[in-house]
Amino acid sequence: MHTSYQKLGLLICTMFGIAACRQYSSSGGGYPNVSLSTALPGIPKPIFASVDGHEKYETKITTLENGLRVASQNKFGQFCTVGILVNSGSRHETKYPSGIAHFLEKLAFSSTSQYGSKDEILLSLEKHGGICDCQTSRDTTMYAVSAEVKGLDTVVSLLADAVLQPRLLDEELEMTRMTVRFELEDLNMRPDPEPLLTEMIHAAAYWGNTVGLPRFCPVESVEKIDRKLLHSYLRSYYCPERMVLAGVGVEHERLLECARKHLLNVKPVWGMSTPGQVDCSMAQYTGGIVKMEKDMSDVSLGPTPIPELTHIMIGLETCSFLEDDFIPFAVLNMMMGGGGSFSAGGPGKGMFTRLYLNVLNRHHWMYNATSYHHSYEDSGLLCIHASADPRQVREMVEIITREFIQMASTTGEVELERAKTQLKSMLMMNLESRPVIFEDVGRQVLATGKRKLPHELCQLISNVTASDIKRVTTKMLRRKPSVAALGDLTEFPSHEHIQAALSSKDGRLPRMYRLFR
Repeated sequence: MHTSYQKLGLLICTMFGIAACRQYSSSGGGYPNVSLSTALPGIPKPIFASVDGHEKYETKITTLENGLRVASQNKFGQFCTVGILVNSGSRHETKYPSGIAHFLEKLAFSSTSQYGSKDEILLSLEKHGGICDCQTSRDTTMYAVSAEVKGLDTVVSLLADAVLQPRLLDEELEMTRMTVRFELEDLNMRPDPEPLLTEMIHAAAYWGNTVGLPRFCPVESVEKIDRKLLHSYLRSYYCPERMVLAGVGVEHERLLECARKHLLNVKPVWGMSTPGQVDCSMAQYTGGIVKMEKDMSDVSLGPTPIPELTHIMIGLETCSFLEDDFIPFAVLNMMMGGGGSFSAGGPGKGMFTRLYLNVLNRHHWMYNATSYHHSYEDSGLLCIHASADPRQVREMVEIITREFIQMASTTGEVELERAKTQLKSMLMMNLESRPVIFEDVGRQVLATGKRKLPHELCQLISNVTASDIKRVTTKMLRRKPSVAALGDLTEFPSHEHIQAALSSKDGRLPRMYRLFR
């Protein structure tokens, strides 16, 4: 063993000189003492391949004669992810009963003009090792398929059929009603309150308009939605100029050829589109409060008990993802605690966030404190979700309002650099996944007609300064707060008191004096 170490020491001494070695004992051999933080002496600097000349052409975009945009990014591998994204979601249901987008998500990939049932679709995809899925958000509906590249023609044909030629049979509609009812029950029963609180905070922030409309189908709308209503909605929103066919892992020319073949001159089952019926309302931030008294004492599943908690979410308006300030807000969200404690950048990097250091580490009775940033084409919302025992709700609200106030304080250089590095790390690691790249390509092209590449986004993140953080925070704190609260709300302060705390210098709630307790 010693002979091996002596040989290693001799080799390093020969390569890097005597200074790189140190004798640890008179009897032992020579051990290397090479610093891990400085460059090795005598080693030439690495020369990296330049990709600047090709990166700008990495995502190719072509607009067909009917207005459909085709976007692709080639990525080596046997499999590809291809899908159709539609500028359609719950925010567009102003003139319709809420819940249509939710219904369409559950009806996706059912029977079509070519396929008699969902089973036939799955069998067809199975030949190419494929899977399919549909997801809706407040502003986008996304139909996606991952399969072998050699099955691209079948995949695009299936997507065109699923989006433009669904049968919407009575039995499928009835099954969807059952699925929606079950999902609504599950939403109210699940131990994790975050999806329900997100619904509530949006309803409070944009009362009765656009992104404040229900993302999930309300119980009263379940029976109202039928084939005629769905066709009316689809006729307005499922038109080519509101769609993007995106593909990752495919050659652009081949995807373009499939798009022309299956999506160019296809008449939808509901007839010609009527774009004039599209709702173009801009999001109107209102602020406000939505409360739900709920017994949270019996949410435990299995042998591990979950303590009874009251959950709150406080939010303020930020900006659209089309604005320059979107990047500073994304950095601020990461600095506060977005991404979780064990987030990108290595285990535990989130433990340096403000909500972890200032809230969870100092107040042992706080069960949760997490930051979220929701951004849309015309508005945005930065909110903090916190959970604690019902008896300590007032103190919890005060702690969170104080954190909002302190956002406008001076940001340390180390703290800012850590948040920027963590955000870049999360961005790059997420974009290692083919489905995530697909969604990124599709959403950016749908919203802006082009795509900012990862290195461009990283540069924008690097350019964020402490003064940018202070500027966007000061602007945000002028807005009326949005509040959602769930659980035992006996001790919950009023919206006026929360607004007063956010307008104060220290974030404290107005004192309350009671004659009787």
